[in-house]
Parts: sequence; structure tokens; C-alpha cells
Amino acid sequence: MNNVLPPLSFNPAGIELDRRQGLSRQLYQALRARVLDGRLASGTRLPATRDLAAALSISRNSVVRAYDQLYAEGFIEGRVGDGTYVAKLSSSALPLKNISTNLSTGFSTSLSPGLSTDWLDVPVVSSSKVIHSGALERVKKHHLAQPPSGPPKAFRVGIPAFDLFPFDVWAKLNAAFWRKPDLQQLCYGDAQGDARLRGLIAAYLRSSRGLQCTAEQIVITSGAQQGISLCAQLLVDPGDIVAVENPGYRAAGHAFAVAGADVRGVAVDGDGLDCAALGALDNCRLAYVTPSHQYPMGVVMSLARRLELLAWAERNDGWIVEDDYDGEYRYSGAPLAPLAALDRQGRVLYVGTFGKVAFPALRLGYLVLPPGLVDAFARRRAVDVRHSEASSQAVMAEFMAVGHFQRHIRRMRRAALVRRDALLAGWPKAVAGVGAMPAVVAGLHVTVPVDSLERERELIAQATAAGVEINGLSDYSLPGTHPAQVRAGLVLGFAAVPPAAIGAALVKLVKAWQG
Repeated sequence: MNNVLPPLSFNPAGIELDRRQGLSRQLYQALRARVLDGRLASGTRLPATRDLAAALSISRNSVVRAYDQLYAEGFIEGRVGDGTYVAKLSSSALPLKNISTNLSTGFSTSLSPGLSTDWLDVPVVSSSKVIHSGALERVKKHHLAQPPSGPPKAFRVGIPAFDLFPFDVWAKLNAAFWRKPDLQQLCYGDAQGDARLRGLIAAYLRSSRGLQCTAEQIVITSGAQQGISLCAQLLVDPGDIVAVENPGYRAAGHAFAVAGADVRGVAVDGDGLDCAALGALDNCRLAYVTPSHQYPMGVVMSLARRLELLAWAERNDGWIVEDDYDGEYRYSGAPLAPLAALDRQGRVLYVGTFGKVAFPALRLGYLVLPPGLVDAFARRRAVDVRHSEASSQAVMAEFMAVGHFQRHIRRMRRAALVRRDALLAGWPKAVAGVGAMPAVVAGLHVTVPVDSLERERELIAQATAAGVEINGLSDYSLPGTHPAQVRAGLVLGFAAVPPAAIGAALVKLVKAWQG
């Protein structure tokens, strides 16, 4: 006798869609909410797209787009020849009833007692936080190399296709601002940032990233790095343990070390930050992550791992600093919703930047903060720089308001895809010691594994001699990482230069590595 129970079925009753709004987005949000609050249990079979479309009286394309986004974010999975099911999540993840069940506005308004007040004691004449001797040693250990300067070249990491930026439009908007400036904007400004720009950023994040926030939760920064530094200054007391991805963004580790933190590296696997290893760190209450596209491994953090990370933060009364440095670049479907979109406990501080969609020299970024942290962050920023430069904020606000920003992002995404394809098409095959080129589904760079550190150094030296810029994956490991845990690989940015320049650099690599 067959004792296998049939799969749970899904009843679309109760899903109400406003036909004046985007139907696919509403359906995605409705299904996502039902997964997160348990109304759609793991293993529930979903209707075929055609059947659900008929039941809701909408087009099949709207259902397909909603399913595609849920697939991409790990909420559902396909079984060959057997349909679509709600994905099974790890038992170590936070119970779904404790996570966001809808896209309501606002985070918890409570302020954790873990907010550092050490910065309040900084002498006014000091330009940085007072560092005790132990922290000074950590700062020395986390010495930060300067990023390469000069014109973009293949395969520089962290550089978007800013040769495509509409500088003529930007120049006209800038000239219009200065032709007849609002005198109020030329006075001392709000340390939190230009109110209009903050409102437009919030609207953009709500519509394109599914991050429900308000202008009041946003603090404008001088790039993502300042946002990370503010998190370090305000959330860390000297000696606190801070977890960062390893390998990871070294400048983030440096910022936390400068604040006096005991920075600990946590390994990254195919699902993102290893939450089991994070949980093993006693007294750790802050983790820095790049979940949309891990830097530099390129891993997209799975839904189950995101829930585990949020569970860790709640258990430990901790913070998560989410750096969404190139989250706009997704090459299949819409950009993934950030980790902060799942947070309703006020544990995630979201770091965003315009540098990866405009140009790095702009130095314009932002933080999305739990409401209880905003005042402290704005006041701390005022101590350093008082407020951001007025014209760049005003021009960016106008650039967004009239639609140039959204059009430019679409253009940048298409260009990055073409440049990615140029790299994949011309990448040299069968190079000794070099692993297979991985799939590139997001971001502006890719990491190719190499079988040893010695071979990594040899390949980079040959590339450098040929005039090609490539980073070694080993350089992204934290200082003090055990040699057996240092990974070897080649980190290649593919967006900085046009396809022709990528092709020319690949010809040089083939000659250097195979000639």
C-alpha cells in the first residue's frame, strides 16, 4: 500500500490584486508573504502558471514574472516533470512567523542598548576616534591598500561602465542648479541629507528593490565607505567582536578595526556567509555581509541563509550591516530583494551607493536605518563633515525625479551584460591550474578558482607583464587567516571597459598564459 501523502495544494482565494498597479509585483508580494508566514508551507505545490492566471483573471505573463522572481530569491523550486513547489528551508532558519510577512512600512522603533556612545567622548579637536593600544595593533594589521587610480582598464574590479554615463545631461542639470540656486540650499544643510533626494531614494528602493522605507530612515553619505565607517563608529566599542566575510571587502574590516573592533573572518560557501561558524563566535553582535553578490566570491546568499542570519541577529541582540554595493546588476529577472526587506526587528542597516551606477568619483551613497538609529547617525556624521555638498545632492535628486536615473540603470545593466558576455566568450580555455569559469548571474565581477597560491601569483605576474590588470583572490583574505584557509583565484571586473577592450586584453592573456 502506498503511504506517501499527496502534496499540499494551494488555494488562491484571498489574493486581491489592484489592477491599477503592477500585477506581477503584487502577486509576487502576496505569494512571498504567504511563504514567510507559513500559510504556504514547504512542499506545497503551486498551480501551473496558466491555471493561476485563469483563477485570478490576469495574464499568464504576469504569473510567469512573479514565479521567476520567487525562483530567483529561493522561495519556490521546480521539480522536473512535476511542477512548482514552495522550497524547503533549513531547520536552523528562523521560524517564518517571526520574519516579515508583508511589505509594510517601518522597522522596530526601539533603540538597542548596544548602540555605542563612545563617540560622544571624542575630543572636538580630534579627526578620528581615540584608539587604545590594542586597537592600534589591529589597525596596523588591517592596513588598507589604496584602490588603483588612472583610467579604467580591463579587468579592474569595482568599476561600472561609467563611459556610458550621460554627462551632458548631468552638466545641464548642474548648470541649472548654479544658474539660479535656491539660497536656502547654500546655507548649512541637514546632516541627514537633502530631503528631496532622500525621498526619491526611498521611492526607488520601494519600487525596484522591495525595501519598504521612508525618507526619514535615510542618511546621505559620501559613498558606501563612509556609511560602513559610521556603522563601525556607532555600533562598536573597543574590543567588540565583529564578523566579516572571509574572503571579503578588506576596507570594511579596516573600518571596524579603526573603531577598535576585534575583527573575525567567517568563511563563505555556496550559500553565502557560514551562519554556523558565525554562531560559534562568542559575544559577537555585529556581522558585515554582501548578500546580493558576495565580494569577491560572487555568491548570492540563499533565502535559507538569509533567514538564519536574521535569526542570529535576533538571538544575540545584534546588528547586520548589509552592503548592497552592486545589487542593481542582476542578469535574469528583477534585482533580488535585499536582506533588509525581510527584517522587521530593526536589525539590518542597509548601505547603498550611487558609485556603481554613476561613477566612483561622485562619492554619494546612503544608509537606510532603523528609525531609532537615525538621529545618532546624523549627529555623528555632522561631527565629521556637517553635511554633504549641496549641488551633487540636488542634481542627483533632479536626475532621479525626471527619470534619467532609472533609464541609466537599465542602460548600465544591458552594457554590463554585453561586457560580461564578451569576457565569457573570449576567456582562455584549458589554462593549467585554472578552474572553470563560473556562471555569472549578478554583479560586476567574477572570480575564477585557481588550484594553488603559487599558481595564482604566477598567473597574475604574467598578466601584469602583458599589461592586463587582475586581482588575486588571496588578497581578499583577512590578515592572520590560516594559510590552509586562504583561497586562490583570479578576480576579474568586466564592466569597466567596452567589449573591444575586453577582447584585446583577452588576446594578451591567451598569449601570456598559453603562448
